[in-house]
Amino acid sequence: MKELRGTNAIVTGASRGIGVFIARALAEEGVNLSLAARSADELEQVRTEIEAMGVTAIATVCDVAVADDRARLLAHTEEALGPLDILVNNAGIDIVRRFHEAPESDFVDTLRINLEAPILLTRAVVPGMLARGRGHVVNISSGAGKVGVPGEAAYCSSKHGLVGFTNALRAEYEQTDVNFSVVCPGLVTDAGMAHRWEQAGIKAPLIAGSSTPEKVASVTVSCIKRNRAEVMVNTPPVRPLIVLANIAPGITPFLLRKLGYSRTFERIMDKGLT
Repeated sequence: MKELRGTNAIVTGASRGIGVFIARALAEEGVNLSLAARSADELEQVRTEIEAMGVTAIATVCDVAVADDRARLLAHTEEALGPLDILVNNAGIDIVRRFHEAPESDFVDTLRINLEAPILLTRAVVPGMLARGRGHVVNISSGAGKVGVPGEAAYCSSKHGLVGFTNALRAEYEQTDVNFSVVCPGLVTDAGMAHRWEQAGIKAPLIAGSSTPEKVASVTVSCIKRNRAEVMVNTPPVRPLIVLANIAPGITPFLLRKLGYSRTFERIMDKGLT
């Protein structure tokens, strides 16, 4: 989908963090936006900002994990903007807790919001995209969708699931004009959980590197315009480590410990940060 001007997109989790930057990047391309999140005041602020960029922007306060809210989001979008061209599944939560100490709700909530909701939203919009012969879905996963890390069993499960889900859809709809991409950010500065960790005085190992939310947003747009399958957004040293961990998963715990990742997540768990 090389020309985005005048297309219509939904961005979930659009009231804060990476979602705001993705919305801005799409607006710069002339995309009309349907913004979804649970935080009414913050969402309205983003909507006002996006509309000032010269595109149409609407806001729907909703919980994507709730079926009725998803249906209301889709109905509001089509009524206000018209047929949907782009879906960015960005909404997500991350709860860092030791597996044996975590309540069942950690896993239920994380999987519902991070994995079930994107799957069901995608299922709802793909038939219309196929009928119109046009559409793109971008799933925002994580580096934790490629390598498991301590304290993140629920989060890693959900983000690994998004990678597999995206790859399955690319294979199934390869010969259509409906496309699917997955973006896997590493540690992101100035937005999201890594920013909260920094504010609490916890720094990731230097080798972990970082990327900006602007970079994640730029990659998201390029996925739509160039039909990119899967993109890791992080500094170069991390990428070969992830490849190595996937080729030889047995050494992953050793690598995480030696490179300082395990200690970082242990500190996060000890401080009770989420």
